[in-house]
Amino acid sequence: MALTSDPSSATTGLQTRTDEIVNRFRGALLDGEDWFDALMEAVATWTAPGEIAHGRDYQYLIGGEAFDWLLLAERLVLSTDGLVPEEEREALLFYGHPPRPMTPDHFRERIGSAKHRAVMNFWYGVLVEDALILAVEQEMRKAGHGVAEPEGIRLENMVYRGIYGRTRDELLSELSAEKEEVAPDRLSLGELREFTYWLFKYRVRHSEPARLASDTKKGLECLRGLGKGQGDGWG
Repeated sequence: MALTSDPSSATTGLQTRTDEIVNRFRGALLDGEDWFDALMEAVATWTAPGEIAHGRDYQYLIGGEAFDWLLLAERLVLSTDGLVPEEEREALLFYGHPPRPMTPDHFRERIGSAKHRAVMNFWYGVLVEDALILAVEQEMRKAGHGVAEPEGIRLENMVYRGIYGRTRDELLSELSAEKEEVAPDRLSLGELREFTYWLFKYRVRHSEPARLASDTKKGLECLRGLGKGQGDGWG
């Protein structure tokens, strides 16, 4: 079953479905089933785009298109009270490394084609885009650009102009105008990821094909240099 983009994850039916999946996942582990197999089953059947759980706001579906499945995995694993081996848990949640090899085709089969497409949207549209921004910032720091000015952060403006042709504040204002909202002073994690995904689509719309490919490659190389495995060969 695919994720719904309906933001109202508090409706009775959807909340009941969420509780059933969490309880089934916990029950499978208590019965001695393989935790990663049980996790894949839970991810495959999950439908809520977001939820409030244990006082934390989880937003799994970004922009209605990008699925942060590792955030869902974290939420599920935290519900098991230590039933998942710590080393395997940390390898998956921090580095995207599964407890055993998994091919892209197998991963797609386990979670379904629709969710897999949404996972790849998150991989390229959020994680790789974040890494591209970091890579360009690192390049500019090496070139000697890193001085904060009274009017704002010069380096940040240079980074965003270098990638998108506009400053971060200008881009955020455009996104807010599209949503008919006032640009926030601070972004929550969910809002930041939504902004990053919007930046990715903005870059796709406004970049020449060669530049688009070059920048995406730069982001990929930076992300892999950080040891992130999700999406690299299996996600």
